[in-house]
Amino acid sequence: MTGSNAVGRDPVPQFGGVPVHKRLQDAAGALERAVMVRLVERLPVYGTLSAEHLGGDIAKQVTRGIRSFAAVLNTGEMPGQAEAATIRESSARRADEGVPLEAVVGAYHLGAEECATQVFSTAEPGDLGDVLLVQRQLLAFLRLVSCEVAAGYVQERQTALSDEQVALQSLLSRLLEGGSPQAAADRAGIRLPPCYLVLSIAVGPHPDELVPGVNHSVAARRKLRRLRNELQRQTRGVPLSVLSGDGGLVLVPYETPPTGLVGADRDRVSRLVEQLGRVCGAELLAAAATATPEGVAEAARLAGEVREVAAASGRGPGVYLLDDVLLEYQLSRPGPARDGLAALLAPLDARPELLVTLRAFLACGLDRRRAAARLQVHPNTVDYRLRKAAEFTGLDAARGADALTLRAALAAHDAVRQGRSDQA
Repeated sequence: MTGSNAVGRDPVPQFGGVPVHKRLQDAAGALERAVMVRLVERLPVYGTLSAEHLGGDIAKQVTRGIRSFAAVLNTGEMPGQAEAATIRESSARRADEGVPLEAVVGAYHLGAEECATQVFSTAEPGDLGDVLLVQRQLLAFLRLVSCEVAAGYVQERQTALSDEQVALQSLLSRLLEGGSPQAAADRAGIRLPPCYLVLSIAVGPHPDELVPGVNHSVAARRKLRRLRNELQRQTRGVPLSVLSGDGGLVLVPYETPPTGLVGADRDRVSRLVEQLGRVCGAELLAAAATATPEGVAEAARLAGEVREVAAASGRGPGVYLLDDVLLEYQLSRPGPARDGLAALLAPLDARPELLVTLRAFLACGLDRRRAAARLQVHPNTVDYRLRKAAEFTGLDAARGADALTLRAALAAHDAVRQGRSDQA
């Protein structure tokens, strides 16, 4: 028979004439022990905690949960703000300890199951209304608890991740500044590797970024998320990166001293970049170098310059080292020879389509059909543009000697233009 309570509240449920909350309160000690046993049996992560931890904070929260639900049965009211804050704080501690969220939520559900088993076993045939009331209140209690557990856990993880990201970005900044990064590594909790693979990457568009009507910023973020996730999956240790939708810099821990990327090491890096491009769905052009942690700043500068030269000289997706672009790199350095080479292409400044065609033709090994396919124009258009470029510059890209001069002129032209842009 159901007991009375204040007007507007649920009645106090009773089983066999005894208020259910009294049964829970009287059995709290035995219930706590039973719940603790089930936690260890059903949620293995709790079995890895120390006896002191289990018997202390965890047991205390189990008892608190039992008594909190007993109060719900007595008053008909869900826990207030103070109790909700306690649940969030407890969940935050579990997050800080590395207990998975599903285990924290599962612990409350196991406790609820044990409480239900304890009290429902005392129900009599005439208590059906009270059984339904207890079930309804138990579900409402679990809904509230699950929400508070998730809120506390997620807030703690966001704070921790924010702190971790700040520490990692601080380490990355220190590496790129030069000097000893050991103190920053200690703050980030990272063991510095003997060597870093430094990748300066240009990331092409994902096909979704080219579709009209598609949210291109969302497509770009999804592309980068896949790239970062795959980089983490392919890397031993903690990779560091600063990336945007069109590229950036990546530092990959290497366990061997820097000796240059030759043979198997270069093949390994090429496979890594190919896999990253395949997973993120975009073409990647990367320049690579290796360096000790103290030498990362110089390696990053060099890799960035090599990538710019490789891209400007029309190289396709893949990995490039300084050795691959030695001529273009040297010709892009400041000096009167560079200025003279750049001036050869000055007549084309007003005809950017001619410059683009020259780049594609040279990058495609003087193959007009491949160049046309890359530019998405007819081969006759390529021929026409090459003739016009020859008229303006006096250099025919189809002639070997002139092609070499044009490659050098393009490298110099881009370097000069970049220098002007930096000064603006």
